Amino acid sequence: MFFIHLFNSVYLLPVMLESQLHPMGFFMCCLSGLSGPSSLCESPPLGAEVEWKDRAETVIIGGGCVGVSLAYHLAKAGMKDVVLLEKSELTAGSTWHAAGLTTYFHPGINLKKIHYDSIKLYEKLEEETGQVVGFHQPGSIRLATTPVRVDEFKYQMTRTNWHATEQYIIEPEKIQEIFPLLNMNKILAGLYNPGDGHIDPYSLTMALAAGARKYGALLKHPAPVTSLKPRADGTWDVETPLGSVTANRIVNAAGFWAREVGKMIGLEHPLIPVQHQYVVTSTIPEVKALKRELPVLRDLEGSYYLRQERDGLLFGPYESQKKMKVQDSWVAHGVPPGFGKELFESDLDRIMDHLEAAMEMVPVLKKADIINIVNGPITYSPDILPMVGPHQGVRNYWVAVGFGYGIIHAGGIGKYLSNWILHGEPPFDLIELDPNRYGKWTTTQYTEAKARESYGFNNIVGYPKEERFAGRPTQRVSGLYKILQSKCSMGFHAGWEQPHWFYKPGQDTQYKPSFCRTNWFEPVGSEYKQVMQRVGVIDLSPFGKFNIKGQDSIRLLDHLFANVIPKVGFTNISHMLTPKGRVYAELTVSHQSPGEFLLITGSGSELHDLRWIEEAAVRGGFDVKITNITDELGVLGIAGPRARKVLQKLTPEDLSDDAFKFLQTKSIKVSNIPVTAIRISYTGELGWELYHRLEDSATLYERIMNAGQEEEIDNFGTYALNVLRLEKAFRAWGSEMNCDTNPLEAGLEYFVKLNKPADFIGKQALKQIKAKGLKRRLVCLTLATEDVDPEGNESIWYKGKVVGNTTSGSYSYSIQKSLAFAYVPIELSEVGQQVEVELLGKNYPATVIQEPLVLTEPTRTRLHKRMD
Repeated sequence: MFFIHLFNSVYLLPVMLESQLHPMGFFMCCLSGLSGPSSLCESPPLGAEVEWKDRAETVIIGGGCVGVSLAYHLAKAGMKDVVLLEKSELTAGSTWHAAGLTTYFHPGINLKKIHYDSIKLYEKLEEETGQVVGFHQPGSIRLATTPVRVDEFKYQMTRTNWHATEQYIIEPEKIQEIFPLLNMNKILAGLYNPGDGHIDPYSLTMALAAGARKYGALLKHPAPVTSLKPRADGTWDVETPLGSVTANRIVNAAGFWAREVGKMIGLEHPLIPVQHQYVVTSTIPEVKALKRELPVLRDLEGSYYLRQERDGLLFGPYESQKKMKVQDSWVAHGVPPGFGKELFESDLDRIMDHLEAAMEMVPVLKKADIINIVNGPITYSPDILPMVGPHQGVRNYWVAVGFGYGIIHAGGIGKYLSNWILHGEPPFDLIELDPNRYGKWTTTQYTEAKARESYGFNNIVGYPKEERFAGRPTQRVSGLYKILQSKCSMGFHAGWEQPHWFYKPGQDTQYKPSFCRTNWFEPVGSEYKQVMQRVGVIDLSPFGKFNIKGQDSIRLLDHLFANVIPKVGFTNISHMLTPKGRVYAELTVSHQSPGEFLLITGSGSELHDLRWIEEAAVRGGFDVKITNITDELGVLGIAGPRARKVLQKLTPEDLSDDAFKFLQTKSIKVSNIPVTAIRISYTGELGWELYHRLEDSATLYERIMNAGQEEEIDNFGTYALNVLRLEKAFRAWGSEMNCDTNPLEAGLEYFVKLNKPADFIGKQALKQIKAKGLKRRLVCLTLATEDVDPEGNESIWYKGKVVGNTTSGSYSYSIQKSLAFAYVPIELSEVGQQVEVELLGKNYPATVIQEPLVLTEPTRTRLHKRMD
């Protein structure tokens, strides 16, 4: 019966070739009932303005919901000269045809805040602006039909309890009560967000536009940007057919036009337009008979969402990566001129599997008439997350692009970006959205492969330590990749392949993600013992590496870092702070020769940190040369009690403790290969990091491995490295410290020199934080679990209340218990304090311990000398 209705309705659509587009008007009228009382056929509440500004504080390019939200937030916060330029009309692009879903849920941590801020704004926007927004909040349910989904829900719940969002796991009986049209045969549980729902994207954007105008922003359309020209002072000339605007900053919020805008200034933003389809039915008697609106349904195994649309249903699937369609022609030749409120031809064959799954789950669909099939472009980044913030290498150029879920992100991102622009630092950490997570290695082929994978994986189980393999390897491989790829499980780090763990003959080599301990557990334990008892080698080439030199290099670094500048020939760990005293970055700083420095940061922070350094240099007028040498240098780490013995065989340099001290750096030769050797190791054991030309990596590695045969040398990966650093109580940027934390609460006092003469960024704020006293502190916890270990971001409970969260964790092979860092209130931070850590729906007793669990090698050596 369904197929008769289905094909009858399809034949109502204009017959067109696949390459053609449906005209806007037909669909605009058909969609007039979506998401509430307002009609997409309405004219904008306010006409295009007649005035023009030739100067602006901020020019926003793009009039979709994200761009208009930013204009609204900036103007409301008091910025006087905000200009938004839209090439055709507001909501043209991906906004007008969006399904409009809103949800508090997100598997990320701070992205939950973005969702929260969006929904809280949408709840009050109609009252503030007088514009109807068509906001419905019937709640939403994610369905678990397999046991592993239930575990995933438990995993997500422990990451939600320390947030403000309402979220619960509900039983099948409750699911049936609030969604009575379901076939309950396979349903095991639901993840329920009572505040979720959907909103009319057109009305939302128009309300934001009304608010932006109310607070003084100028929204001009049609006003296509034809040229972007940077000036020497960092401002921009933005040219349009209506005139030119000189802007202090520009924000690219151009949706699927963002690539074209980027190309105007020589940037290739890694964005791919994807065809996303959803289906709207006519009235369904069983739906019409309901006394309250159905919650939004997400069938994760069926990979679709479904919600009530008036008295019918709206159904939207995410096809597999084999069936989904990327708009390749746009990638190759650009978006067709004049494209705005058009759609692609529908393709029901692509989504038939999902339709059948939906009909089985919601049987009333079988007899429903389809009145509309919407197939429109949505822009994806490689990892499905948007790109938000200032762009490295281009002054005062910001982006807010790549929104696969722009409606739920728009309100929160507008608030987040306006706060950052106005106050000079992000209000909270969202490095996962940093546009600088991509670099020159991000080719079009890679972007397409990853976007296809990400779209197809939209509803797959989200495991900890997840790896995705499309588009790999990139051109960014170390000199050891070919040697090691068959011996280990590789992880992906900023384009690089890096060993996570190694396997031996007979061991299970498959990628088996799990919420519990899995096939890497025993091999990682072996690697841990290898480093603690003998000697191990690790490929650290993905580190970000910068060379800084010039007559003002010392002054610049003294201004940037909270630590003192190391003497020539030495290295230290230093932190860059934000003006409010939060930890923007952690780097190792090596003073190689007078005024010349080697700076090292984590792989995921490379361009994130470089942008900050470059902008500080320009802002302060420092005479320095900053060079990114990340791709030029390979890095090998060697660590363990026998590390010195192995290296000494390969170099005439005296490596004894007195001759080559901890945190000393020297240029030496190892087996006649020039290296910069730094006596430092994130393992906390005796070790060196050897920086060398990338093309020398394979030779250097093989000679070290050959020289270490008597010492039983072997490889180790980043999983074992994480265990080793946790036992030594080494903090990790992005976990224990980031833009959400200050260095005092993170236990980094040793690295912060408030009494140094230089007025480093964040110094005054940090003094105030210290004077006021801390409210929380990072502690180290041990806990006895069963077959699960903390990963980070789990809830900490005390006397029935959530009081904090873990930041990272693992199994400690030395004490055979779980180990975790966690933030807790000051009054619960004393050694011996008992709390509980929630893991997979169960609370485990945990104890605050004296850190570190295992003393570092330099500390053990000093204690040994004192005893002698």
